[in-house]
Amino acid sequence: MTDPAIDEPTIDAEALRERALTTLTTARTRTTLLTSCVEDPDLTAQHSPLMSPLVWDLAHIGNQEELWLLRAVAGRDAMRPEIDGLYDAFEHPRSERPTLPLLPPAEARAYAAEVRGRVMDVLEGADFHGTRLTQAGFAFGMIAQHEQQHDETMLITHQLRKGPQALTAPEPEPVALFTGPAEVLVPGGPFTMGTSTEPWALDNERPAHRREVASFHIDTTPVTNGAYQAFIEDGGYDNERWWTPEGWAHVRKNSLHAPLFWHRDGKQWLRRRFGVTEVVPPDEPVVHVCWYEADAYARWAGRRLPTEAEWEKAARHDPATGRSTRYPWGDADPAPEHANLGQRHLRPAPAGSYPAGESPLGVRQLIGDVWEWTASDFLPYPGFQAFPYKEYSEVFFGPEYKVLRGGSFAVDQVACRGTFRNWDYPIRRQIFSGFRTARSAADV
Repeated sequence: MTDPAIDEPTIDAEALRERALTTLTTARTRTTLLTSCVEDPDLTAQHSPLMSPLVWDLAHIGNQEELWLLRAVAGRDAMRPEIDGLYDAFEHPRSERPTLPLLPPAEARAYAAEVRGRVMDVLEGADFHGTRLTQAGFAFGMIAQHEQQHDETMLITHQLRKGPQALTAPEPEPVALFTGPAEVLVPGGPFTMGTSTEPWALDNERPAHRREVASFHIDTTPVTNGAYQAFIEDGGYDNERWWTPEGWAHVRKNSLHAPLFWHRDGKQWLRRRFGVTEVVPPDEPVVHVCWYEADAYARWAGRRLPTEAEWEKAARHDPATGRSTRYPWGDADPAPEHANLGQRHLRPAPAGSYPAGESPLGVRQLIGDVWEWTASDFLPYPGFQAFPYKEYSEVFFGPEYKVLRGGSFAVDQVACRGTFRNWDYPIRRQIFSGFRTARSAADV
């Protein structure tokens, strides 16, 4: 474990304590919802070999909280050292986890609750000074983000789960059909990518560094279901010219012909969404497409996926000041008018929603709604240092993974920033992934 020395800013301990308490409580409320809305057999079942049983996620959340906040921060003895291996994500692949002697639902709930009770005592006495792990409440923020990331994973499992609807949420506010410009010009030049000041930013977001990006155009909104249907109807899945060799092989091998959860009923497309079958709404951002599908659509449209640096410049750079802000709308934390986050809704909002959340150049929905595939491989920034463990980011660096940006409706704001980086295999479709396209300014 590395623990690089950093300069300690002035600490407002009570404000940090309140922030940590709020984010941890918000995460646990969501975890409880996701694991209490179905009966125990659904918690212990594996609904897809791509995902863990929900009860594994529940106990894993408690185990990681114990490892970092009770053992690493508070120096306490292990509560149940015999289960550490069961809930080590690197020791057992997801497909094998149902065969493990996992804690049953009642015991998993009790364990997670006992850990949380002890963590509240630690938080009450925390001074947020000292090591990098404790400074500015980083460890508490890391664990809140970890739990919310697993909440998103559990929501994916709910989407994959067969059976009647178990989750409900209000619909996004209806908006008029977006009639603004289809794309926005982002001027070329340098900008600051990444962060060295965001206290709860994770290691792959660091350090801040200058990037030079040539002028480019980027879609004002994510690509919609209606636009993607045009690609399908034009034979996009049957024309090799739009696909990379690996993508074409993947499409042929797996008989892909539409986004995951879609099927055709006569002349219309339907989709399954959390146990409900509905007509695919044409004005929503397309979701559940893999990188290969996003890349093929972009080629078909005469465009390309934006690089990760282009995406971040579009999301954070303010041409008027030259600053990189925390979010497209500025430095303020997300509010409901800015973005569709936190499982507030169980679907993306219509394209063009949230004008209060647009960037200075007028790009919309860069935060929330759907994770956006970029053209870039997941690689470290110059000067990267793994912290607090290599298995969070470092072991994933390389061309096998593509970067996604911006978060989705399933992401909580604590785990979503203009600098936040997600990554996955280019074949992944069960995640809440969509995309927008770009083109170089020199392209005609």
